[in-house]
Amino acid sequence: MADDSIAVVDLDRCQPDRCNYECANFCPPNRTGKECITVRGEDTEVGDPDQIRISEEICLGETCGICVEKCPFDAIEIINLPQELTEEPTHRYNENAFALYGLPVPEPGKVTGILGPNGIGKSTAVNGLAGEMIPNLGDYDDEPSWDAVLDRYRGSELQQFINRLIDGEIEIARKPQYVDQIPKQFDGKTRELLEATDERGELDYLVDRLSIRPVMDQPIDSISGGELQRVAIAATLARDADFYFLDEITPYLDVGQRMVAARLIRELAEDEEADRSMLVVEHDLAILDLLADSIHVGYGEPGAFGVITPPKSVRKGINEYLEGYLTNENMRIRPEKITFEEHAPRATTKGMPLVEYPDLKKSYGEGEFSLDVDSGTIYEGEVLGIVGPNGIGKSTLAKMFAGSVEPDEGSLDFELDISYKPQYVEIDQPMRVDSFLSSITDKFGTSYWNTEVAQPLQLERIMEQQLTDLSGGERQRVAIAACLSDESDLYVLDEPSAHLDVEQRVQATTAIRRYAENHDATVLVIDHDIYMIDLLADRLMVFDGEPAQHGHAKLPQEMRAGMNDFLADLDITFRRDERTGRPRINKPGSQKDSTQKRQGEYYYAP
Repeated sequence: MADDSIAVVDLDRCQPDRCNYECANFCPPNRTGKECITVRGEDTEVGDPDQIRISEEICLGETCGICVEKCPFDAIEIINLPQELTEEPTHRYNENAFALYGLPVPEPGKVTGILGPNGIGKSTAVNGLAGEMIPNLGDYDDEPSWDAVLDRYRGSELQQFINRLIDGEIEIARKPQYVDQIPKQFDGKTRELLEATDERGELDYLVDRLSIRPVMDQPIDSISGGELQRVAIAATLARDADFYFLDEITPYLDVGQRMVAARLIRELAEDEEADRSMLVVEHDLAILDLLADSIHVGYGEPGAFGVITPPKSVRKGINEYLEGYLTNENMRIRPEKITFEEHAPRATTKGMPLVEYPDLKKSYGEGEFSLDVDSGTIYEGEVLGIVGPNGIGKSTLAKMFAGSVEPDEGSLDFELDISYKPQYVEIDQPMRVDSFLSSITDKFGTSYWNTEVAQPLQLERIMEQQLTDLSGGERQRVAIAACLSDESDLYVLDEPSAHLDVEQRVQATTAIRRYAENHDATVLVIDHDIYMIDLLADRLMVFDGEPAQHGHAKLPQEMRAGMNDFLADLDITFRRDERTGRPRINKPGSQKDSTQKRQGEYYYAP
């Protein structure tokens, strides 16, 4: 194989007991007597001895690709690497396994961001920086050594960090990506978890800033996803560490809570006496833009190889990522750029009214939560964005429309078939993804369904997996597909962006938008990612009030008025990036922030 190609075999998908070794039998080098694709044999340390291995020295590379096409389980990838990758990998897990190129550079007193798809090695990079593994520099057969790693990065910005790591001078604090796993690992009350992590004496301050005091004496397995996320952030920031790694801080948090978390991280980084390094993986670009001092862009083929670029300025890195072209690397990472509306999306509606609803009231008992809903109209064929704090009644309204919750005042005399994707995806059936989705729609597997649903949501490679084995992001994509596949009058998706990377969010947005347009379907999207709402919604319904006490749903309005209304409550202003048109949060108190507030333009600044 050419030096710029690698062969990757997904051992979870390679099933030799269910195939006839088509890959080996049709391989051109094999047919000339060479041993390019062979069976691993009993001496293998990885996988089933009957699974295949590919000799990268003999393989003809991506220009052949016969084994890729012949494999019935889609277990083989032959990939041309970027020509710019002149060094061996930073780490490769094994023969025909994932390879990582490059490492991020944590800077004392700074917040470093990582932006890139899931599955391109961000966690692998952090495991190396945390000292939890020694990068093998591509030599997976021999025992790795820190001396070799130091030699590789001698003279680079990483040298000082690696020296301190080798000398045992770095304490690490990590926030996990999937906070819903915390109750499975800890059995006790929130207070017990947090007090065990309080190494700086700042726990009370963090608890109050993150508004988690009401759940301090609750069992950890009884609190919501948003509360779990804030508890996880508090537990991480309470540690007295030199290097903090925070893997996704925004899932399940509303915009206000995201801003609070971002400000706490910045405060900790800017403590000049401590000299702390912060490394944050985040897919909410507006928050990453506000939070980071520099970013590394990650790109590659998920599950096959990943590249971490040298640090870039935040604005340049995000803009290049959205445009799909990295200037310094001379690398196109996406065929098309991600674009945003330069001005507010259209204010006009299309179609006939689907729902005309009166003023509504719903209360859950004296002193408990209550919701008031202003009368309004939802139109056929529109995508209505729904924004507001957590615990403000958005899901209650969806349930009233669905008929599962009856209003106390006001009559809903319509009957709608509603397809609902809940905020917290619980898919625990012991069945395969393809079986689950085919049970929902008879269009499963048709070319139309594949084009409209499966391909945009990247479901092809997980169809044969068990639902219970899926990651958080994979579950989210399956749940979105299930929602869109159900023939209904109204589609309600509650936080479809959670655990999706930027690429997947754009693809999910495309799938939702295309489905609405092609089916003249009405879609309600509840989400806290401003970018997703900006790309998706025709109009906006804004909720305000006091979370967990009283909610108020205003009538749907055009995007400009709705966003101004919503952001004024949060005291946050956005501007448009001059180059890409993407929304960017203004730094609080900045000249731009103050000017827009005086003008009453919180989002679409003139």
